[in-house]
Amino acid sequence: MADNISISPILKWVGGKRQLLADIMPLINQNCSTYVEPFVGGGAVFFELQPKKAIINDYNAELINVYEVIRNFPEELISILEEYSKKNTEEFFYKLRALDRNEEYAALSNIKKAARIIYLNKTCYNGLYRVNSAGQFNSPYGKYKNPNIVNAATIRAMSRYLDNPKITIKQGDYREVLKGLRKGAFVYLDPPYMPISSSSSFTGYTENGFSYDQQAELKNECDKLKEKGISFLQSNSDCPEIRELYKEYEIRTVQAKRSINSNANKRGEISEVLIYYVPGKK
Repeated sequence: MADNISISPILKWVGGKRQLLADIMPLINQNCSTYVEPFVGGGAVFFELQPKKAIINDYNAELINVYEVIRNFPEELISILEEYSKKNTEEFFYKLRALDRNEEYAALSNIKKAARIIYLNKTCYNGLYRVNSAGQFNSPYGKYKNPNIVNAATIRAMSRYLDNPKITIKQGDYREVLKGLRKGAFVYLDPPYMPISSSSSFTGYTENGFSYDQQAELKNECDKLKEKGISFLQSNSDCPEIRELYKEYEIRTVQAKRSINSNANKRGEISEVLIYYVPGKK
């Protein structure tokens, strides 16, 4: 794929895939004409692969704004983050976090909005992007000694990579991204997971989550990709509902360590599934 230097995700995102790259990367067609990731999140797979032509998308407008600002205004972003790093205290954290609860937020520039999300992500408890039912950031302060708030090298490397006319950044419904794809494309789907217990229905992807009906809708979109002869790979939770939905596809079980859980006793290895389709194979 691309020849860029190593790029790490700038944000820690719910269900991030860095620890599963060894399982995921061999299942991706690295010679695809266009790499498509409709639920890009923190982008661990995308930045590991660094395809020369790609379409990335997420429903979360705050997240997509971060990528657009990194692409277009890296130095301005770094400058604001350096300022936030000097001001980092619990009081400053809650002041910045509260901005999306009043009219002042709408007046913020896109660069300041991106800096706010990166700062909150680096300094909040567990580094978890989490919103309440009103769509407001609500993770508490993390009290870390030396959080890596600025991360200038990563921002500059990511900016150089994203500043390529063949890398398209979109924000919206994943189904729109899947329309019009042609054979030769490869789609990696990392949707909000099917909850595996009543306590895990929370998702940080959007404030609304992904219901079973939406999972079934996603399955229908995967069937459409298959009909077009387009390869895809999907990550999801290992549960009976998902296994039943995708029973005619290849399913591989992988073990993921999940450190994000309100109950510390429930952190640890859990099973997830990789569902994939390659034209010409079973």
